[in-house]
Amino acid sequence: MTIAIGNDHAGPDYKSAIVELLENKGITVTNYGTDSFDSVDYPDFAHKVAAAVDTKAVDLGILICGSANGVAMTANKYANVRAGLCWTKEIVELIKQHNNANVLCIPARFTSIPQALAMVETFLNTEFEGGRHQNRVDKISCS
Repeated sequence: MTIAIGNDHAGPDYKSAIVELLENKGITVTNYGTDSFDSVDYPDFAHKVAAAVDTKAVDLGILICGSANGVAMTANKYANVRAGLCWTKEIVELIKQHNNANVLCIPARFTSIPQALAMVETFLNTEFEGGRHQNRVDKISCS
């Protein structure tokens, strides 16, 4: 499995913890995020992750910024991306089960690192339910 990860200045410490978790599981991680807390523009990183997911260069994506709204909005511009903004494991379960999400967006200013790690675990371990949800997912993309 390969995962692209990206973050702005609100998430370098979150990214480091998540990358360590993923690599300990044998997952290949492509890092598109900043390692600095100096202000940067979140779309620069969100576009890289979303493009990698959109073209299937990676299996999944993870994006981190302060509220995660900006990265989610940016990522969802791509036809093959279904990015979900989550702040609990329960929401992560739903975006995977019902929406077949392929990008997890984490709000660093509203979650702790342990919460973020639990959400990543849930994202990796939850399956899409298909069935009635597939018809809905098929209607999401505009292209």
